[in-house]
Amino acid sequence: MSFGVYLGIFILIFLGVIFWLAKFRFKRKLFKSFELVLYQVIMPKYEFSKEEMIEREKGEEGFIGKMEQFYMFLLNLKRPSFISRFLEGPPRVALEIASQIGKEDINFYVAIPKYLESSFEKTVHSLYPRAIVEKVPEDYTIFEPKGITSGCYLKLKESSYFPITTYKSLDQDPLSSIVNSMSKILPEEGVALQLIVKPLTQESWRYKGEEILERILKGESVKSAIAEVSKPSFLQLFLEVVNVLFSSDRKAEKVALEKPSNVSSQASFVSSIESKISKQPFEVNIRLLASAESKERSEAILKDLISSFSQLALYSLNSFQVKEVRGKKLKKLVYDFVFRNFNSKQSLILNSEELATIYHFPSYYLELPQIKFAKTGEASPPLELPSTGVLLLGKVKYRGEEKKVYFATSADRRRHFYLVGQTGTGKTSLLREMIRQDIEAGRGVGVIDPHGELVEATLANIPRERVEDVVLFEPFDLERPIGLNMLEYDTPEQKDFAVQEMIAIFHKLFPPEIIGPMFEHYMRNAMLALMADKENPGTLVEIPRIFTDKDFLQEKLKKVKDPMVRNFWEKEWRQTTGSTKSDMLGYVISKVGRFVENEMMRNIIGQAKSGFDLEKIMQEGKIFLANLSKGLTGEVNSALLGLILVSKMQMAAMKRARIPEEERRDFYLYIDEFQNFTTDSIAIILSEARKYRLNLILAHQYIPQLKDEIRDAVFGNVGTIGAFRVGAEDAEYLEKHFEPEFSRFDLVNLDNFNLVIKMMINNKVSSPFKIETFPPKEGNKEIVEIIKKISKLKYGKPKEVVEKEIIQRSKLGSL
Repeated sequence: MSFGVYLGIFILIFLGVIFWLAKFRFKRKLFKSFELVLYQVIMPKYEFSKEEMIEREKGEEGFIGKMEQFYMFLLNLKRPSFISRFLEGPPRVALEIASQIGKEDINFYVAIPKYLESSFEKTVHSLYPRAIVEKVPEDYTIFEPKGITSGCYLKLKESSYFPITTYKSLDQDPLSSIVNSMSKILPEEGVALQLIVKPLTQESWRYKGEEILERILKGESVKSAIAEVSKPSFLQLFLEVVNVLFSSDRKAEKVALEKPSNVSSQASFVSSIESKISKQPFEVNIRLLASAESKERSEAILKDLISSFSQLALYSLNSFQVKEVRGKKLKKLVYDFVFRNFNSKQSLILNSEELATIYHFPSYYLELPQIKFAKTGEASPPLELPSTGVLLLGKVKYRGEEKKVYFATSADRRRHFYLVGQTGTGKTSLLREMIRQDIEAGRGVGVIDPHGELVEATLANIPRERVEDVVLFEPFDLERPIGLNMLEYDTPEQKDFAVQEMIAIFHKLFPPEIIGPMFEHYMRNAMLALMADKENPGTLVEIPRIFTDKDFLQEKLKKVKDPMVRNFWEKEWRQTTGSTKSDMLGYVISKVGRFVENEMMRNIIGQAKSGFDLEKIMQEGKIFLANLSKGLTGEVNSALLGLILVSKMQMAAMKRARIPEEERRDFYLYIDEFQNFTTDSIAIILSEARKYRLNLILAHQYIPQLKDEIRDAVFGNVGTIGAFRVGAEDAEYLEKHFEPEFSRFDLVNLDNFNLVIKMMINNKVSSPFKIETFPPKEGNKEIVEIIKKISKLKYGKPKEVVEKEIIQRSKLGSL
């Protein structure tokens, strides 16, 4: 065969190899792009730790300066071999600011190789401890499916050895203008700034820069010095040729050889170059893209973004020039953007200070609502947080890890649990789940609910094996009322406590100006007279009768042995005549009369024997549910019944003193809107009731609802404190309990179903941290009515029977 044939075969084989290599290289580069891991970095809006306050004093420059340290992290990118670089492209990191389609907020993203995941998170958190670094499961998009995309990339107008203006020379954060230009778009539009970054060898970069300086100082022109030093070596030239043959994007940097028009002296060149080469260099692609429904609109968005870069040319020898792309080049730009490819044709060199100027995480100084800031800070969960426990509260997410949060032991719960948060923030959902778990675990549970929803949800979650344990108290059920008599007692101590509690209850229910010493005096003696017969105690319904019916009074006095009580009725009351007696009679009876005259309340508080024994309920671990719905019961009626129930719970707990402590079963009492149902004696419950295994879970909406004495008792004795989102006044008060981990700004910005908590863990108070609660289980609503009927048949009485007994006891029929 002739030489020509051989040459033809060789050329065909050569072209085939080139084609195969190009195809293989394309696949490898594409595969490498898929190995990038996308993160979203969300900064806190407020910083208030001591260290952060120090940083704050340094101002914006100090905050942005931290980003230069972050760019040093990029030096950890692996330096590939020539073959690896040829087949897969250079290792790189993508830094992006974007407002994606369908959303109005502006987000900050970082895409890194998988092998840098762990060190990336650690680096960000070491520089910005309260930053939230979240892995993005699905990539975002800025492209409108039926829209028009406009795009460009930026190059340096002059040589890369001349710097642009950096944040150190500007009066405001340069990021402000960039983000502000993005904030003007509509939700159905998208815009993004992308920087593809890979580090250069500083020694080589600095060496060339110093060589340029040396030439200039020897009298060589700037044009000549830069041109001579920037000439590629033979090896570099060879690689350029190879890359061109293999359709590479690599192209030698075009250096401006003409002297910049704004240079006035040789000293300016020297100073600028020294500034540029003094810091770590990076090879960078800067891409700007916009998408909208029309070409005019997408170009307008892009123009706004481009204009924000003009600030970087104010005080420097260099600036950016825009390289607009259209047609196939635009498609290639979009392709490179999507796959975060480095394109050597778009390459420019910036140092760490210049990079930090263009891209840094947003600081609390930026007053732009479109930026997605973290509403609240993050804090690490306690190291001692148990992996299992007696009750699941929720989960804690911190720096990519998720862990369930449990109460470790029952002993921790005996120190009580206080919850505060605005309506709709998730308190009821948490209470529902806690109650459900306690019931399913076979524990004794009490629920006092002023709204009704909590009890209804609890009834739907009663296991079949515990249906018989339910004691349901619904005062608005007029057909089978359940008795509740505050004047019952077993011991003299309980009698004194019951009387004192009833006085405190009336103080709670009525304004202080109409409850005075005389009211207390008359009420106390009336109750003591009615309680004298332990086997047949009186009721609140009989209080008016004891003041108005002499025969009824004489009958009750037969059982009175206390000389002070007898003296009141036989001497003081009998000697009170005329207007004084009439005034006092009306004064006392009017307070009780509003309950006696109400049929619903009369049939409950008028029964001599309560329909249930709270001591037995607690000791046998039953389920007591009180639905005190204000809408169905009435606000004042609901408050009275709740106050009586809580007081009787306390009495029942203290009765357990005669039982050995190890035999006392834990009983968990949940009180929603507890400020309505507690008197000052709550301090006794909080400080002593844990000895009797009465464990309180107290919830309400805001702290000013509490009297000073009750507030001090709660925060002085409760072991676990949790706060959902609260108002500004509450946040200021709670801040001292949760600082330095959380500030008042965190507490007013919590998302629903998130709470900051400081809890008891193995008898020690933990540091504060944030947890997210689980959605409550809905249960089986079909069994609710069945449970209600069973409970009311066991503990209630027919209305007719109750009314007959009350009339006989109080002689109401003789009125």
